[in-house]
Amino acid sequence: MASLPLDDADLPLFTVGQVAGMLEIQQAFLRRLDQFWFPEAPAARLAVLRILVGGFAFCLVAANYTMWGHIGHTSPALFAPVGVIGVLHHPLSPWVNQALIVATLAACVFFILGWRYRVTGPAFAVLLLWTISYRLSWSMIYHSMHLVVLHVLILGLAPAADALSLDARRATAAATARNPAGAWEYGFPIRLICAVTVLAYFVTGMAKAAGPLGSSWVVGEALRSQVAADAIRKEMLGETGSPLFYLLYHLTGLFTVIGVMSFALELGAPFALLNRRLGQGWAVGAFFMHWGILLIMGINFRYHLSGILYASFFDVEYLAAWLAVLWTRVANRPVPMRPATS
Repeated sequence: MASLPLDDADLPLFTVGQVAGMLEIQQAFLRRLDQFWFPEAPAARLAVLRILVGGFAFCLVAANYTMWGHIGHTSPALFAPVGVIGVLHHPLSPWVNQALIVATLAACVFFILGWRYRVTGPAFAVLLLWTISYRLSWSMIYHSMHLVVLHVLILGLAPAADALSLDARRATAAATARNPAGAWEYGFPIRLICAVTVLAYFVTGMAKAAGPLGSSWVVGEALRSQVAADAIRKEMLGETGSPLFYLLYHLTGLFTVIGVMSFALELGAPFALLNRRLGQGWAVGAFFMHWGILLIMGINFRYHLSGILYASFFDVEYLAAWLAVLWTRVANRPVPMRPATS
């Protein structure tokens, strides 16, 4: 059927006021989007996150140095590449693996100190990604390590050494003037870290909802059975289950409350990005949830339990200011004079 020609009268007409209204709505949306992703933040806040996350990463690698180095000496049949390690068809030489772990620790020190950060920041991020991925290619995948790597990747590519760093001490007055006390260059990486964190929890919640138990996972009986199965597995492997679980086993209602709260914190995690107070409240709730998991199930999520995982939701720059004041008071404390002895 042939289409009929349109007359000018058939075309939609917009008044000047309607066009102006649509432009105003568009500009308001773009302003909201800009404020959401690019809020201003002080350079010190991003710098403290660099120090905290870098410090945890150093402890993680150093504490597992012997075990991760020994992995390279095990049977190649156990090697199953994951992530970036997929480029390898065979394991690395044990000595190469050992050298990469040492390089990761050395780069982490420069990362924390903020020395030549434009080079050492990305270098440490890549080395940590490789080292953790190589470790996970030899056994089960420990998802608790993913967030620390993602946070380091963001910090390594961000201007996180513009304050509280060796680079900042060497910076000229002109360079310092280009780094104001509050700028989007520091706020965007922090917002991105928060977004990655809440999305990790949301994915966890969705995995539970899409699993065999579905929404019944929150029912006390189902959750209690899952925790009991974990305790029995540990007993069979020679480990010790949490004594608290055996005391709480008959409290089915308590496990229902725990399941509902866990589901709410995981599936509701993205809402933590909508409001600062809401985000801080969510961070506190998630922090205590993991301490509850440790006490009841004996599962140790070290990054989560340290609280460093949630530091991006708070004004952590005040921690550096408080430590500076404390150091000044200690350094200026008068030394008591001992009376002369005859």
